[in-house]
Amino acid sequence: MAQISPATEENALDNAVAVLRAGQLLAIPTETVYGLAADATNGQAVAKIYAAKGRPSFNPLIIHCADMEMVARFAHVSQRAALLANAFWPGPLTLVMPVKPEGGLSDLVLAGLNTVAIRIPRGITRDIIQKLGSPLAAPSANLSGRVSTTTAQHVSAQLGNKVDLILDNGPCSLGLESTILSLIDDGLTLLRPGGLPLEELEKFLGSSIKQAPVNAEIAAPGMLASHYAPSGSLRLNALEVEGEDGALNFGPSKLEATHTLSLSRDGNLEEAAANLFAHLTAFDKLGVKNIAAAPVPLRGLGLAINDRLTRAAAPKE
Repeated sequence: MAQISPATEENALDNAVAVLRAGQLLAIPTETVYGLAADATNGQAVAKIYAAKGRPSFNPLIIHCADMEMVARFAHVSQRAALLANAFWPGPLTLVMPVKPEGGLSDLVLAGLNTVAIRIPRGITRDIIQKLGSPLAAPSANLSGRVSTTTAQHVSAQLGNKVDLILDNGPCSLGLESTILSLIDDGLTLLRPGGLPLEELEKFLGSSIKQAPVNAEIAAPGMLASHYAPSGSLRLNALEVEGEDGALNFGPSKLEATHTLSLSRDGNLEEAAANLFAHLTAFDKLGVKNIAAAPVPLRGLGLAINDRLTRAAAPKE
């Protein structure tokens, strides 16, 4: 199994950077979920991400930068993008912008697109990028299509020895991937709801944001119809249990099954977001085959929670 190293250790930063400079894979803790990271300018290292995850090569990767100077090396940053970056970075917002071909990103990161998805993360991951001097390609540290990981132990259970080092900084504070916003051709499109609520973005911009349809052409990570899925099947908006051996409650819902968990008994969407992937992973560990999931409101982080549940419930290819 991969070595798990506490992020609080004195030499944690140096060890993490050494792994990346050697072209190896590092599992990184972010505020959203754990990421499977490699130097985004090293094609052979990025190829290892796809191999470890079993990820389709047509599915692009988000790159994580340390600051706007680094972002500007790899993307054409519009005035609107700069405004959003100034307001919400570092944080759980990914912006899709025109790529600078001369920047030196691995072609595998872009998956044939002329755009690049970028964010600046919070915490130790940003420190690692700063010290490395290169952006990190870092999709969620899980097997492709499976439940995203929110603890170092979850990473180890899914990826085992496919990752060279897991940097452990405890459970992720948000527990949901970043919100992805496309800024191509002066447009503004929500490609994936996530840890930054849509309402907050619309309030800042003073205008509504259109959402990409579920079956939209892939323009960013997290847009596959079947994604974030537990081993068992999932039934959405359940008001009663119909023979399922697992139940996922929210707020006042009182579904009862052999194995029952609640995203948030108080109906707190932030708590529900933080618990979502951990609870789906718990059902996997219990061998639950069928899960009834109670309704979650479509507001705030509920939009992202419903997106993940919908993709988790989609037929597996």
